[in-house]
Amino acid sequence: MMLENSKYLFDRAQKFIPGGVNSPARAFKSVGGTPVFFDKAKGSILTDVDGKDYIDYVGSWGPMILGHAYEPVIKAVQETAAHSTSFGAPTEIEVEMAELVKRMVPGVDKIRMVNSGTEACMSAIRVARGYTGRDKIIKFEGNYHGHGDSFLIKAGSGALTLGSPSSPGVTKGTAKDTLVADYNDLHSVKELLNTHKDEVAAIIVEPVAGNMGCIPPAPGFLNGLRDLCDAHDTVLIFDEVMTGFRVAKGGAQERYGVTTDLVTYGKIIGAGLPVGAFGGKKAVMDVVSPVGPVYQAGTLSGNPLAMAAGFALLSELQDKPVHYDQLEEKTTYLFNGLKKVFDKWDVPVHINRVGSMISVFFTDEEVVNYQTANTTDKELFRDFFHEMLQRGIYLPPSPFESWFLANSLTQDMIDKTVAAADKSIEAALESSKVDSK
Repeated sequence: MMLENSKYLFDRAQKFIPGGVNSPARAFKSVGGTPVFFDKAKGSILTDVDGKDYIDYVGSWGPMILGHAYEPVIKAVQETAAHSTSFGAPTEIEVEMAELVKRMVPGVDKIRMVNSGTEACMSAIRVARGYTGRDKIIKFEGNYHGHGDSFLIKAGSGALTLGSPSSPGVTKGTAKDTLVADYNDLHSVKELLNTHKDEVAAIIVEPVAGNMGCIPPAPGFLNGLRDLCDAHDTVLIFDEVMTGFRVAKGGAQERYGVTTDLVTYGKIIGAGLPVGAFGGKKAVMDVVSPVGPVYQAGTLSGNPLAMAAGFALLSELQDKPVHYDQLEEKTTYLFNGLKKVFDKWDVPVHINRVGSMISVFFTDEEVVNYQTANTTDKELFRDFFHEMLQRGIYLPPSPFESWFLANSLTQDMIDKTVAAADKSIEAALESSKVDSK
């Protein structure tokens, strides 16, 4: 396919930006080719710098739940920017935003705004350590919580996509305080807690994994984590950077009926602007400076543009829960269409879905954790991805990332996606036959 302007921009970018991208998740390392550079978007249609349109299943990695350039969000940003883009001082919209989140999410008594999901997760871990007086944390293989040192141990997302689940630059001292369990395996968690009795400050988990593809929690898994944390006086942290306000109005806590001690948010809380937040129970949050001794600060935290945008988006989701019903219906419709296509071509496949998050794994295995996610046919996904891209369907450029649907998707767009999948898997299978000869 012709990507003349994208290729030109990518060549320029590689001279001044590592790898030509400002986040590895945007690179096409695992699928090959040139990353698509975009110019504009509206609803669920992206337009690249060459003027080609695509149906979007990335949604800026989740926050565009009602579509790009959503009118109330754009209006809120424009009106707020006219007053100033930043004060470095408190504003009323920060208070309104905190009150709104508390109304929407069970278990959030207080919340602190930060500037990214990574910062939110780093801060939550520091707070948990300060609250408990312990050093170690438990995370899960294939879960990704941003690029903080504590998290780049057997991580997901770009680290998994690029084949480096751990990162140079992470010290041995940091690594020894990060214990890794198997996702959806309570026994592995129990063993770590018993081996390191009274040493574990927190368990942090993606309640629905999204950074090794969409993987739902097994029945009882999240409740089991809650029980184990209660038994060991350990802080339970849900990383809801992906699931927050997406899988339900109150996120995964509402969907699965599990109340955490701390929860972290990212892009969606600012409708796609750079923002994050962490919040939780009053007793835990009250150790945060300036009330308590755990220091956390950010000059641009609670930025008025991000707060105004996020307030406009979350208010819509709060006032019109029908959005979630419509997203469930659309994602189910896509699921059924894709399943029919892959069955037609007798392709080994498992399609995982939670709410409006969905992933296609080209494997016979049921995908429940890091090990089973890794059984997916990466070469087949690579060929399928490029065939879909050529037909105007923009998927995450990795077999280990969730797809995100927006409510701006129409049935016609989904029908076009399924039709493109039919043609794309046929071409991808033919390419596999040629490659094997």
